[in-house]
Amino acid sequence: MPKDNLRPESVVVAAGRPTEPGSPLSTPIVPVAPYRHGDGDNRYARHDLSPTVTAFEAAVGALEGGTALAFASGMGAASAVIDRLALGSSVVVPQAGYSGVVELFGELAAADRLTVRAVDPADTAAVVAALDGADLLWIETVSNPLMAVADLPALIAAAHEVGALVCVDATFSTPLVVRPLELGADVVMHSATKYLSGHGDTMLGAVVTADDQLYDVLKGRRDLVGAIPGTLEAWLALRGLRTLHLRLDRAESNARTLVERLREHAAVTEVRYPGFGGIVSIVLAGGVEGGDLLVRSTSLWVHATSLGGVESTFERRRRWKSEPATIPDGLVRLSVGVEDVEDLWRDLSGALDRLP
Repeated sequence: MPKDNLRPESVVVAAGRPTEPGSPLSTPIVPVAPYRHGDGDNRYARHDLSPTVTAFEAAVGALEGGTALAFASGMGAASAVIDRLALGSSVVVPQAGYSGVVELFGELAAADRLTVRAVDPADTAAVVAALDGADLLWIETVSNPLMAVADLPALIAAAHEVGALVCVDATFSTPLVVRPLELGADVVMHSATKYLSGHGDTMLGAVVTADDQLYDVLKGRRDLVGAIPGTLEAWLALRGLRTLHLRLDRAESNARTLVERLREHAAVTEVRYPGFGGIVSIVLAGGVEGGDLLVRSTSLWVHATSLGGVESTFERRRRWKSEPATIPDGLVRLSVGVEDVEDLWRDLSGALDRLP
């Protein structure tokens, strides 16, 4: 079967591997800074990354249906997209989204470099109204941490009608659930630290586009500011990517079971779950006190900021000053891992039962 006819679950295993006879089955770690120059071939690793990194980019690009660029972090990837905006540009962003990006847009607005219009991404009419005169629509497939799901086809079409670029952060959904480029988005972004690498041991970001001119602009920005990933990080992410479909299937199965039970627990006033994936947000009746007590009262669940790994983690999001006031004080974001679901529930429900 031709590789371009493979389903995503096969692409994560097959893409980005060496193909020459006698080559390793898996892409090796190739640390490099300078290359030996040839005639007319003056190469340096800030511009021509390690073969390990390009293998990761090939795999992610194949998954998303475009050409990928790897960055040192998700924020490095996001910044490359945002940095291309001219002074005075207008952007439409979620009222509550990934805190680093929200904070960056806030700083740029405070410095009068950008005009930022914050909207509820689930309110399609409000987003469309805010797009008048916009240069960029920044949207998430699932908003972090409120778990709102945007109508991507409608919003992408509306943004393009006014000439705005569309960047979709698909970190929560992964290309196994949503492929934004197929819906018309100009750029898709991932914090590859999360689901793509999936083991909590590497920091990496990625953007993918099907627009060759835009790719050149983003690559030029990465090369100039030096936001390039390390070879080891790319190798770890590529190795983790191979099991993305297995990890996501198990995490989603666990999440669905936990969501049903959480909705019946007296300590939980609200459960926010988009119906797919492994991220769940709950709002506790005990507010700040309840959230802080919960995350200190488990043995299997880990109190940690990151998400999308094999381990189950959670945290009260308003503990971060950068989180907007629209986030409830008692909201706890759960990243459901691949452990046995009964063990997860016994640990979590035991802690919930002890809340005031």
